[in-house]
Amino acid sequence: MQHRLAILFWLAAVLLAQSPSLQIPSDDAVRLREFYRLAPEVEDAIWPHWSAVPAPLMLVTAEGEFLTHHPAPPNDFKRIGDGWYARPRQFPLDLQATFPAFGPPSVIVIGEPKNTDSKTSTPWIITLMHEHFHQLQNAQPGYYKGVEDLGLSHGDESGMWQLNYPFPYEKPEVTEDFKHLRDLLVTVVSEKEPKRFNELAKIYVQERKQFLTRLSPDDHKYFSFQLWQEGTARYTQIMAAEAAASHQSAPEYAALPDYEPFSAYAPRMRSDTLNELKQADLAKWKRVVFYSFGGAEGLVLDRINPKWKQEYFQNMFSTDSYFESAQIP
Repeated sequence: MQHRLAILFWLAAVLLAQSPSLQIPSDDAVRLREFYRLAPEVEDAIWPHWSAVPAPLMLVTAEGEFLTHHPAPPNDFKRIGDGWYARPRQFPLDLQATFPAFGPPSVIVIGEPKNTDSKTSTPWIITLMHEHFHQLQNAQPGYYKGVEDLGLSHGDESGMWQLNYPFPYEKPEVTEDFKHLRDLLVTVVSEKEPKRFNELAKIYVQERKQFLTRLSPDDHKYFSFQLWQEGTARYTQIMAAEAAASHQSAPEYAALPDYEPFSAYAPRMRSDTLNELKQADLAKWKRVVFYSFGGAEGLVLDRINPKWKQEYFQNMFSTDSYFESAQIP
């Protein structure tokens, strides 16, 4: 018996030596602490009660996956420190998404800055605010049932229909109509003079309505849903960047080699979105166009219907009613 126990202890020691504990990279830990410092400062000023929504997050690195702020970490995650849990990597390094990976609540799942489009720390943290807004959307009563009731999945229970829905991106008449509406939106959102803005906004609201009537009922629902979901998330990303301009970075965050002050990044977030919109190509970019298009529409709504955000979670999955209820002088 003693000999057998000795063998078991030896095997356990070998396995432990072969499976060193995972540790979150120090720079990533600094970035995430800064995100959790920033979010409470700005979120409720953008969307009421946003701070009441949990913000669990899982960082994906080459070595492993690191989960934090989750109320009930799955069993395959091992505690590695105060509030941190880890497991071997399963998701792609460049993933950037928010979904109920382990059941509710939704989790932000994201790779390190170098492996995502953000590349550096400050844009990456503002991208986390975009993903955190998806957590606010997902937390609304009836959200998942409402998405299902759109009737656009056609039997796909994985949720991938939201990415793969066969919208007529390459249909010539749709691409031409979209290009016209896109150019008008660029003009409207860029106009500073109030009287001229109101004139252009009235034209835009009418042209927008005409564009949507030329889509099939399902295509209209999908277009509107994407603007509501991803477009508004991009709008929120712009608002978060601008609200963060007055944020005082922690010394450890300011010491990162790729540090950029939030005040320097904020104006670039808005201008980058508008430059992206100017180039948005429906046929080539497909659903990616919804981000900048919907983000710009949010900026227009702020000027023609300042109460639109009060309707946002009452009339979900479409922004159409916000334009219809606008009172433009």
